[in-house]
Amino acid sequence: MGDNTAVTTPFGAWRSPIDAALAASHDGHPEYVGTVGDEVWWTEPRPEEGGRRTLVRRRPDGAEVSALPAPWNARSRVIEYGGLPWAAVPRPSGGPLVVFAHFADQRLYAYEPDDPAGAPPRPLTPVSDLGGGLRWADLRLHAERGEVWGVLEEFTGPGPTAVRRVIAAVPLDGSAADDRAAVRELTDDRHRFVTGPRLSPDGRRVAWIAWDHPRMPWDGTVVMVAEVAGDGTFARARAVLGGPDESVAQAEWAPDGALLAATDRTGWWNLHRLDPAEADTDGGAGAGRPVALCPREEEFGGPLWKLGQRWFAPLPGGLIAVVHGRGAARLGILDPRTGELADAPGPWTEWDATLAVDGSRVFGVAASPYSSPEVVELDTRTGHARAIGAAHIDPIDPAYYPRPVERTFTGPGGREVHATVYPPRNPDHTAPDGEAPPYVVWAHGGPTGRAPVVLDLEIAYFTSRGIGVAEVNYGGSTGYGRAYRNRLRERWGVVDVEDCAAVAEALAEEGSADRARLAIRGGSAGGWTAAASLTSTGLYACATVKYPVLDLTDWSDDGTHDFESRYMETLIGPLAEVPERYRDRSPAHRADRVTSPFLLLQGLDDPVCPPVQCERFLAAVAGRGVPHAYLTFEGESHGFRRAETMIRALEAELGLYARAFGIAPPGVPTLELTDGTA
Repeated sequence: MGDNTAVTTPFGAWRSPIDAALAASHDGHPEYVGTVGDEVWWTEPRPEEGGRRTLVRRRPDGAEVSALPAPWNARSRVIEYGGLPWAAVPRPSGGPLVVFAHFADQRLYAYEPDDPAGAPPRPLTPVSDLGGGLRWADLRLHAERGEVWGVLEEFTGPGPTAVRRVIAAVPLDGSAADDRAAVRELTDDRHRFVTGPRLSPDGRRVAWIAWDHPRMPWDGTVVMVAEVAGDGTFARARAVLGGPDESVAQAEWAPDGALLAATDRTGWWNLHRLDPAEADTDGGAGAGRPVALCPREEEFGGPLWKLGQRWFAPLPGGLIAVVHGRGAARLGILDPRTGELADAPGPWTEWDATLAVDGSRVFGVAASPYSSPEVVELDTRTGHARAIGAAHIDPIDPAYYPRPVERTFTGPGGREVHATVYPPRNPDHTAPDGEAPPYVVWAHGGPTGRAPVVLDLEIAYFTSRGIGVAEVNYGGSTGYGRAYRNRLRERWGVVDVEDCAAVAEALAEEGSADRARLAIRGGSAGGWTAAASLTSTGLYACATVKYPVLDLTDWSDDGTHDFESRYMETLIGPLAEVPERYRDRSPAHRADRVTSPFLLLQGLDDPVCPPVQCERFLAAVAGRGVPHAYLTFEGESHGFRRAETMIRALEAELGLYARAFGIAPPGVPTLELTDGTA
């Protein structure tokens, strides 16, 4: 921080110590926490190493070391958003054995990081040239059986929806490395989607979650239970919970053999307990009826975008660690006998869906508005919580961080709209009297998701320069119950656009934002909202649109990956019944209404929102004289992971605002815009 005298400088022209390289270096966070003996492991991003994710192991002495040398990349592509990509077990000698999915070829590899000979990872599964090949996620290593179990996603043809998924077992001896027939399928493929198997404490039963098109996992899933035969095969598989209109986000076995599940049968993802031996397919009457352990209008689960997410974890003594909340998710310890819930101490206000348990200790990933995600340990015996890995270190003076304000706005029809507002903040600058700041509305992806309130240097990159940010959890977002989530049903491109506009209008009306200098930005589904806002509201001076959905008709079916290929049936409606709705709401078919400048950012290897979406939109805008820029990035998929990409994208975005808002941020490269008429 500079001296105590703040310089009067127009909003947007403040000098900031947070440059794009600093923001990029802090992008991403630890994920998929687990315990391996007395060590804690997790995956962690390496933007400076081509965006790979490594496995980090925290030794008992507190040292953090990478368990995978470059270029090994522990990241799954199952359902394109991935899932738990590793499993490991300690051994009496020779150190741990780890199995992981390598991003480049999606094969499973076995690796012994403590091998004195330094042997490289050895493949366990074969390569398939058909479609997207063979992919694996949500792994469970059963060394005593000589196998690793997980979800196998297998392409059966060249198209993105020619795919089947089963739970399968892979031998650890490498006999399946070149032999698909040696991979043992444990379930049939009656369901389009499955999660990884959870083995009961006595090893006699197994549970998993399944669902089918056109439902997404937050619409309706079922919990399957089967008996495990002596040879490891699954028998008498049956549904014990869930259905078309009930979403079970997670299922786990309690130490006493009961089944625990986070289900939204009450309108909120609450934790329930049932006896699967007596439960029927719809959780009906009798001893098998699910019992709510802590009925609250809060979420104890979330949208299953990645296989292997854990919102709760049973402890050996019967208590349950839970991530819960309305909006923000915090860590608590639930006593299922009494329903009492005690929250963990500490400064962390947001916990991810990645919990692990070792004895009385609970491990997870947590953050706050003033700290980035770090690995945290809670000792349930002492009640003490501490950061043990990826510990937050302030790269700059925290005085440059924004101070978020969580607010509830009023949308059309008087409906509530939740948002977090980040006003400009920089100790070295103050704005001229009477000047209102420019603001950028951020629309999160999903759209079934939520923007967490955590320290994000991308946000600080703008607020420290005098540009406000408002993250909107529009109708359809998670964290506020099923009814709030269902507001977006068949109204995508309407409710999200209206709610973002309601927040922007309110900020302008109260004088917190300059009405003439409002922008909107988003990626993926948020990119759709940003583009749809440009074609329908006339409110924004410009928009940043990243790897977006722009043409619904093209995006449905084989226009995207299998997981979301039927998503539009709930967000828009069945294509066969409402084809005009698909066309009328698509920005690509409303390009004649675009008058404000925009920036398009696109990865060229994106299987979720392929570049053709942007190309068709640009073709529709061509010749209309609308200033714009289109930046593409080789080797980037859905979401940017390479440091150089994130730096270029962030600087280009600020460059757009400089042009549209008439500001001059110091040290920012000029963004060249074309009007498409040449």
